[in-house]
Amino acid sequence: MDKKRLVIAIPASIISDTPHIREKTSKVGLIGRACAIFRVDEIIVYADNPREKQTADLGFIATLLNYLETPQYLRKRLFKLEPQLQYAGILPPLRTPHHPASGKVWTLKVGDYREGVVVSQAKEGLLVDVGTEQLALMRDKQHAVGERLTLQIVKTSGRIEVQAAERSEVPDYWGYVVTAQRDSLTRAVQDAGADLVVGTSRKGSDFADVTDKLAERWTAAGSILAVFGSPARGLHEIASDEGLRLEELMDFVVNTVPGQGTETVRTEEAVLASLAVLNVEFGF
Repeated sequence: MDKKRLVIAIPASIISDTPHIREKTSKVGLIGRACAIFRVDEIIVYADNPREKQTADLGFIATLLNYLETPQYLRKRLFKLEPQLQYAGILPPLRTPHHPASGKVWTLKVGDYREGVVVSQAKEGLLVDVGTEQLALMRDKQHAVGERLTLQIVKTSGRIEVQAAERSEVPDYWGYVVTAQRDSLTRAVQDAGADLVVGTSRKGSDFADVTDKLAERWTAAGSILAVFGSPARGLHEIASDEGLRLEELMDFVVNTVPGQGTETVRTEEAVLASLAVLNVEFGF
């Protein structure tokens, strides 16, 4: 089965009703962790309230998601100390394949992949931090100092040597990328360019009622976008504010938590529940 590209879109307002930065951080961490569990390839954070300036919230969510996705050994090189990250210590570890537990050289094998950052230039090429006791050598000089790269180990005896690779080449799940869409829900859906767009809403069709039709589209799709609203303003309200009916934007609008026992389902809860249901039914 070919790997499908899975993208989710979440609104910037998910942290607007959370007063303290510690709780905001925890909420974003739960979403990032859920995305890693279910192998999400991209997280889009979109502006969902045209009446409010959401630049700060967009930036906060994107920064935390990027920090969480970055291997621990690279964080100090790629992120400065800033107020947004003051509670980053409470973020859950992803424990994905690109977050290796060991930094020992002897654990490396030729053909392994690592994330790295170009540290400096050398006569033979570039020196790259790949999270081991010694810097690795990359003979390709076409990258800038400070650039993050996906790398493949090509030599482990003596000096470690690596070569640049594409994320798509890595056979394991290799994390997500983050996109901040500062315009609107409509623009976020359009820019995603997905073959199948699934909106989640309490007002949507029960998942069980549309499973067969959704399965047909899912099988044919190479890329899938799952879109979430916020507890305060669902996708129907967000689309209405943009002058659209939600059904004009989405191929399906489904309720993945039918018969919920709470008045609202928080976005971080909806992400986990929806991805679990979709994964069990269709597989990623």
